Amino acid sequence: MKRRGLTVLAAAVVGLMALTPQLRASERITLNNGFVMRCDHHAQVETRVRLYLSGGEDNYIEFAPEQIVAVEAMPDPPAPIVAATVPQPNAKLTPADIGEMLARAGKAHNIDVDLLASVVKAESGGNPRAVSSAGAQGLMQLMPGTANEHGVNDSFAPEQNVRGGSTYLDELLSRYHDNLALALAAYNAGPAAVDKYHGIPPYSQTKVYVARVIHEFNRRVLAREALQKQVPPATQTAGNR
Repeated sequence: MKRRGLTVLAAAVVGLMALTPQLRASERITLNNGFVMRCDHHAQVETRVRLYLSGGEDNYIEFAPEQIVAVEAMPDPPAPIVAATVPQPNAKLTPADIGEMLARAGKAHNIDVDLLASVVKAESGGNPRAVSSAGAQGLMQLMPGTANEHGVNDSFAPEQNVRGGSTYLDELLSRYHDNLALALAAYNAGPAAVDKYHGIPPYSQTKVYVARVIHEFNRRVLAREALQKQVPPATQTAGNR
């Protein structure tokens, strides 16, 4: 029985999408933990730096100055929800190839393969050459620092990427006691943000990401259960250990 196999209802999480207005990003902020985020503007307030998430002054988060590595001005495109892709004609994987890699990773970390597949779909759409605007790479969109921490030498090598991403997700699930929503939020925004807000951070991109992954996971689990009901009971019994 999969330790991570519990289906989480997506309806409540999807509702989070309506709570935060779309982020109009004018600045790109790089933190010292490697996480990159966007804000409308920033200001020094006493000993802290406030990153304002909208044009007003009410919606902001604060950091110590030493936590911020760089601030870059940028245009106003909406924050991306899925990774941009870099087409590579010779780097295609079939769904069966990806399925086999995810099955191996799921078995190694006791994570439901449908959950891993849902993360891959949200992160890269199954493109092993995907690169986000923040620099995350590969099928499971690993940041360089995260890849290095998990022994991934080449994030564009699908097997390595899936192994590293699955290991990281396993760590996050353990850290948040199998709370799937928190683990996914940390995968997207970083554990520091989840810990700071004691829950899903108030970032539009993160809320949408969590809802999308959980919705896809539920869809896959329901489809799998429907398929299993079509299998004769004798066959199911023979296949169980």
